[in-house]
Amino acid sequence: MPYSPSYKQTLMVQGTTSDAGKSTLVAALGRWLQRQGISVAPFKPQNMSLNSAVTPEGGEIGRAQALQAHACKIPPHVDMNPVLLKPQSDQGAQIIVLGKVSTHLIAEHYQTHKKSLLPIVIEAYQRLAAQYPVILVEGAGSPAEINLRHHDIANMGFAEAIDCSVILISDIDRGGVFAHLVGTLALLAPTERARVKGFVINRFRGNQRLLEPGLRWLEKNTGIPVIGVLPHLSDLHLDAEDSLAYTSSGQNGFRIVVPKLPRMSNATDFDAPCLLPDVQLHWITEGQTIPSADLICLPGSKAVADDLHWLRQQGWEKAIKRHLRYGGKIIGICGGFQMLGNRINDPLGLESSAFSTPGLALLDIETTLTNHKILRQRHGYCHWEHKAIVNGYEIHAGQSKGLALQNPAFWLNPTQSGNLEPEGAISADQQILGTYLHGLFDNPAGCHALLRWAGYLGKQSSLTREEQRDRDLDRLADLVEQHLDTTLLAQLLHINITS
Repeated sequence: MPYSPSYKQTLMVQGTTSDAGKSTLVAALGRWLQRQGISVAPFKPQNMSLNSAVTPEGGEIGRAQALQAHACKIPPHVDMNPVLLKPQSDQGAQIIVLGKVSTHLIAEHYQTHKKSLLPIVIEAYQRLAAQYPVILVEGAGSPAEINLRHHDIANMGFAEAIDCSVILISDIDRGGVFAHLVGTLALLAPTERARVKGFVINRFRGNQRLLEPGLRWLEKNTGIPVIGVLPHLSDLHLDAEDSLAYTSSGQNGFRIVVPKLPRMSNATDFDAPCLLPDVQLHWITEGQTIPSADLICLPGSKAVADDLHWLRQQGWEKAIKRHLRYGGKIIGICGGFQMLGNRINDPLGLESSAFSTPGLALLDIETTLTNHKILRQRHGYCHWEHKAIVNGYEIHAGQSKGLALQNPAFWLNPTQSGNLEPEGAISADQQILGTYLHGLFDNPAGCHALLRWAGYLGKQSSLTREEQRDRDLDRLADLVEQHLDTTLLAQLLHINITS
């Protein structure tokens, strides 16, 4: 029996694989519906991502759901992503429930833990459905992952619980799109197959007429309509759910180098500099030579001690010291900030088995990890340039202390007394900056001030990240109108549309 009668205006997007385009399609549909004057909200029962966001009330959710809320022009809320898994190793993850840390579990134990999470997921969905008449649900991975289907809360398990329709999206750019779609259907139970009401083919290049025979075969042999074919967009700059959203296109100019840490978090911090035509941003992975740069950025990490050990194995410690000798600049963000200090202490074993790990000793701070996780949105200005506004958010369990904090990088949100609060640190020689502030490059003024501090002489971006997101979300909504069967989508959602 379904949990809520609102399921009729709920549509779930599932994918044949990870990165098939589920997040993007939900965002596109959300902006399309919003432009139709329809109140709509995104929902993802379970997400696994190291790219997260902080909601206005101080909860942590997947960054994709924050982007989807932005597409719907509503504030993000923890109910939009009630369960978030943040991997800390190949076997274990931190479990975030309704925006707060719940526990740490290895994968095997989480599979049995899922059953207890279903009521929490359903209640979060019901609260959203009571506020917004239309809900767009994003699945996770693929519903055909039969080894994960016991007590499933992420795909068909959730769809069956609330009795909603499903559309299935597949990425043709990977190859084998028809096998992906038909194979996924074949691995579903009969009741689950009956929920699939349409296919969307994503990232198509070329003349669609060449694809038509395959589309007709697919419809004839499955009895399921193709809702449409979305074209490949190479210049879409939206926050990625995980991994790297995109890299810079600049060929010459200011060089930024960032290590792609094994447990890197919030890689989206570096999206904004990539939009500048005279900035080159290079992600350096395992075994690659570390090139010369104007600026080295150490990103956030979900396992700081382990990622710092990886950096040392790759030769980054020597490269950083050589970089500083030649006058280069360094910015460390969150976990990267902690790495710049003297020590990282983890007495509770929250991220590592190492009780204490020596840092790079480039800033006079020491960090201790605690059970209390700081989650808050921040805004303020740069210490050295008061007109340079920065906006961002904090997500960290570490508490840092030390003399370096006496020379802050930023002044942020007023405290209860009305005074601004110092944040981060800049070294006495002005070569090293550390901060807990994620998203610090998103405001053009703050981004330009930080890059100028590091030696950048180029022009300031004319768009904020929010304006860039809105422009790309509107482009996606245009694609929905141009390439998808909006009449069928409206029928599945039991709504009336104006175009």
